[in-house]
Amino acid sequence: MLGATTTTGPSTAERVRSACMRAEGAALAIDGSEPVVTSLHHLRPNGEMILAVPTDSVDAVAWQSSRGGTPAVLELTDHAPLALREPVRSLVWLRGDLRPVPDSLMRPMAGAVAAEHPHPALLDVGHTTSLMRLIVTSAVVADSTGAEPVDVDTLLAAEPDPFWEMETSWLEHLDSDHPDLLAQLARRLPPSLRQGRIRPLGIDRYGIRLRIEGECGDNDVRLGFAAPVEDVISLSRALRVLAGCPFLNGLRARG
Repeated sequence: MLGATTTTGPSTAERVRSACMRAEGAALAIDGSEPVVTSLHHLRPNGEMILAVPTDSVDAVAWQSSRGGTPAVLELTDHAPLALREPVRSLVWLRGDLRPVPDSLMRPMAGAVAAEHPHPALLDVGHTTSLMRLIVTSAVVADSTGAEPVDVDTLLAAEPDPFWEMETSWLEHLDSDHPDLLAQLARRLPPSLRQGRIRPLGIDRYGIRLRIEGECGDNDVRLGFAAPVEDVISLSRALRVLAGCPFLNGLRARG
């Protein structure tokens, strides 16, 4: 991936953690069963991914479960917040042993997850939604740069990007209200990549990613900040410095 500075981007583990937080839905694949769509996928510090699945699909999955669990793969799709020609930014595959959560522990488990990550799907637990546990044993992420594995211990020690929740509003704001700033950022691209339509693809504490939609295909480019940022004010300032903007009074996404 091309970049304007030597600042590195997020680690593979950070990319996986952020994708897990952003992904709205995922597919749980088990040999001998149809894929099951999950509405919640929360990775806990102990290495188990708590999944919320439709209750009517549990019997089809749980019958295979043994004491040691059933081998399964969870595929998460990280979609771009904007309507791009190719909307998928990355795919994450988490492999592990799938185990059902007993009925008696369903509510306590939902409460424990809600304390760490409140999610609307937890409100349906015990009604139309049930919980399952995927004990993660391996993780792989793939995007336009290729595929990379990540060690589970490294994954558990990583944190998602601090701006993952506000990323959508920032990108929408840039795309609709700041074509001038995007044009300034585009000046940092190699001349061969300035011919297509330039859209904001992602933003994190390390920099911004742009998608160039050209006649012969798409290209993704990362423009790195001079140093990682930690809050909204420093993110706004770093973005304007990167664009070479003389007005450093901040850029705020609409609420």
